[in-house]
Amino acid sequence: MREIQVRDVIDAVAAMCIKANTELPDDVRAKLEQAMAAETSASAKEVLRQLLENADLARDTKLPLCQDCGLAVLFVEVGDGVRVVGGNLREAINAGVRKGYADGFLRKSACHPLTRANTGDGTPAIIHFDMVPGDTLKLVYMAKGGGSENMSRVTMLSPAQGWEGVRKFVINRVAEAGPNPCPPTVIGIGIGGTFDHAARIAKKSLMRRLDDTHPDPDIAAREQELEDALNDLGIGPMGLGGKTTVLGVKIAMEPCHLASLPLAVNVQCHSQRHEEVVL
Repeated sequence: MREIQVRDVIDAVAAMCIKANTELPDDVRAKLEQAMAAETSASAKEVLRQLLENADLARDTKLPLCQDCGLAVLFVEVGDGVRVVGGNLREAINAGVRKGYADGFLRKSACHPLTRANTGDGTPAIIHFDMVPGDTLKLVYMAKGGGSENMSRVTMLSPAQGWEGVRKFVINRVAEAGPNPCPPTVIGIGIGGTFDHAARIAKKSLMRRLDDTHPDPDIAAREQELEDALNDLGIGPMGLGGKTTVLGVKIAMEPCHLASLPLAVNVQCHSQRHEEVVL
């Protein structure tokens, strides 16, 4: 049994929080550059240029890419040959978030849902645990902003609606969201499972790189079909029109009950901030 010290977990999570909020991932930057080169609208080109300039400034100054540093969302894969020593894993992750948001001067947005009293330290994080084979601990962090999360939806379609029902719901959701989630967005889609599981896999799909291709050719084709349809909406960068409404569409699909067709659409803004580490 391999042992991992709690202090190593805390330090790794803190470093991820700071890096993700100040350095745009290379795959996201590349997509923005490609979009700027392809745009014919002057306003769209200018918005994309400003987004890239903002990314450069954030990287160089170590200031956040966006004032909304989001809620900390983590997907954690715990190897069955790993034991965390010196404390509790969940508590260690939250301690890492507290440290990262304090040390990085990141805005702390966690609050009581009704009184709106701020917890003051960016916690508790939203943590999803999975047990996997192996002797490593994988931590994947995302800063999930409120503007894009507010545009996300879960619905229960009837099985008869099938792919056309999924397609229609996704397109309508992005159209109705318009400029609110700060496009160009990334769209995570969860199909199947249950009401709650569809939302979970939709969120997890946002952790994929924008330049990857789904290993299932059928799902890969559906991702491209939706990406083309959403960009045809013409909403464009920051809702000012153009060819680039989304940077990518990521689908996760799992079996569901024969009487159900759960569907979740998780919207992410252009500042697709995520980081991962394996201990």
